[in-house]
Amino acid sequence: IMADPGLIMLVRERWPEMPIHRSVQANTVNAAGVKFWQSIGLTRVILSRELSLDEVAEIRDACPDLEGEVFVHGALCIAYSGRSLLSGYFNHRDANQGTCTNSCRWDYKIAREDLDVVAGIPASEIRRHPRADDVYYLEERERPGEFMPIFEDEHGTYIMNSRDLRAVEHVRRLTEIGVDCLKIEGRTKSHYYTARTTQVYRRAIDDALDGRPFDPALLGELEHLANRGYTDGFFQRHASEEMQSYRQGASTSARSQFVAEVAGTDPVTGLTRLSVKNKLRVGDELELVSPRGNRRFRLETLRDRHGNPLDEAPGGGWEVSAKLPDAVDEMALLTRLLD
Repeated sequence: IMADPGLIMLVRERWPEMPIHRSVQANTVNAAGVKFWQSIGLTRVILSRELSLDEVAEIRDACPDLEGEVFVHGALCIAYSGRSLLSGYFNHRDANQGTCTNSCRWDYKIAREDLDVVAGIPASEIRRHPRADDVYYLEERERPGEFMPIFEDEHGTYIMNSRDLRAVEHVRRLTEIGVDCLKIEGRTKSHYYTARTTQVYRRAIDDALDGRPFDPALLGELEHLANRGYTDGFFQRHASEEMQSYRQGASTSARSQFVAEVAGTDPVTGLTRLSVKNKLRVGDELELVSPRGNRRFRLETLRDRHGNPLDEAPGGGWEVSAKLPDAVDEMALLTRLLD
């Protein structure tokens, strides 16, 4: 997956057989751009996050013989598809090289002060909006005393920190358009987050392909995962009345917490070995998350590594054994259902 044209050219010359995907960081927003990259041998283009569903469809119709991929879930950048400079400025870690520190999501507060110099700029040179009575500044918690001016234009004031992308309700339309791959952001995420999110989108794809209506419960299943609030981004400017109703009731599903991963099964005792991540105890309502399907059950048996009965495993670092439903997959995870 590459963004830099010069590096793409060098790789094409040195390894002409290597498949190259055009990165979302390259901001491909129209069919002409897709056709150009196809002409130099790229096999897939990951389209910009700033496109609407109709624009994705137009590109697909104009370029039917090149693979197209779109992001459907994960963090959104306040800049144009990852062109943020904040992470590089603060920490010398480049967002376009996969090392973004999400500087836009840090803890900022708004200040209104009389300052002589702001972010290296004399305060007298900071242009004030004609309708603004005062100049406001952002101050990051770990950088006290460093004030950054907030600017306003005719559309309003832009404070950082976008909500997270969640486009599961658009999976049907994307499959109808003929998108080849739906992309879920996994960088810096846990395998639990990745497993649960992928599982939900897989079900949405299967429902779409089998002609079943969208299941609004999928919105709720994503709600309890770590997020900063959800948006469907630029896909659809205004939600339909039907989708507004879905979103209002999306949080009715039970929340859950990742508590353990399956480490193996003892063929003698029939108990499953667990690597504990968060506290669990006998009597908890658990869900076994597995490629074979999910199953809910109540935990009735828990033992330590020496076979002694336990009432609870207090947290990460513990290795225990438990009686789980049959056909436990070694890729399975355990979550505890919360109120």
